[in-house]
Amino acid sequence: MDHAEQLTDQPNDQQDDQQGKQNAPVVFSLPEQVMPDMWLTDYDSLFYNDMDGYWEPPVDRHLLANLTRRNAQHGGIVVSRANMAAGRYISGGMSAQQVQAAFLNLVQFGDVALLKIRNGFKQPVRLFPLPSYRTRAAGDGGAVVLERNNQVRKYKARDIIWIKQYDPVQQVYGCPDYLGGLQATLLNEDATLFRRKYYINGAHMGFIMYATDPNLDPEVEDDIKEKIQDSKGVGNFRSLFVNIPNGKEKGLQIIPVGNFESKDEFMNVKNVSAQDVLNAHRFPPGLSGIIPSNTAGLGDPTKYDAMYFKNETKPLIKNMVDAVEQDPEIGSKLKLKFDLEPAA
Repeated sequence: MDHAEQLTDQPNDQQDDQQGKQNAPVVFSLPEQVMPDMWLTDYDSLFYNDMDGYWEPPVDRHLLANLTRRNAQHGGIVVSRANMAAGRYISGGMSAQQVQAAFLNLVQFGDVALLKIRNGFKQPVRLFPLPSYRTRAAGDGGAVVLERNNQVRKYKARDIIWIKQYDPVQQVYGCPDYLGGLQATLLNEDATLFRRKYYINGAHMGFIMYATDPNLDPEVEDDIKEKIQDSKGVGNFRSLFVNIPNGKEKGLQIIPVGNFESKDEFMNVKNVSAQDVLNAHRFPPGLSGIIPSNTAGLGDPTKYDAMYFKNETKPLIKNMVDAVEQDPEIGSKLKLKFDLEPAA
């Protein structure tokens, strides 16, 4: 009798276990912080590196360097702004290529240090832009360039001309003027990566397989679960054939989680974040390569170019010209000359 009761209880235990698995809760990931890297742009003072004798930059330079590769609008505009300024260069203490590099550093990182190259008589004969990514402001006003194997190269203050975009919080470094669009730049990237993952993931995580037919063989059910769980990667998800003898209509259904084509906000996120990036740079859409969404177009690009030169490019050029001219060692041959007249 005891043996009979034990045999009777075993299926119930299995049934309870199976019921427990079916009723197991679905656990979602914890919510992400909106600004987990807020410390990268939120500062009110600088840290001085006593060991190497320089101030740590207020904004992570690796972030600023990497940002241009993570967003098409931001990366293109940074280069375009540098090219607009460098294209006006006439003559001076740098080559055209070096002037373009100097403006790219200035726009992307908010500052650039120009090194005075001297001859045998200690006289400046030309200027050279140091890479802002690895250049730090020394405690005496000079520059420290970070090199391989934790080595540094130091330059005295008399050999350096600093050019900065003004930062009201601190005056050791400059501050990029586009930081207000940082979150929009990252959001644009997040939307693109989400879309890519949707296609790369073979299962797409886009449906729920809903089974209510009691005639479904448990072994077939386990096989279906295994195939779905293993369906990761391109092309790994295969169509399934399920045979349920005497099965009920709609006993096995595929329920989409969401219609990606009609309900996805991909285009809205991309368009709004791209507009925010343009606003952060004050860059006209007519010069950014954006395809107009209406038949009226984006207006006359030559007019936009003239206005942008007047309000943005010209002040950027004059900032560099003035910094070089204010150095007492710079003679007329090394002074930077640009064409500051409006385009015809």
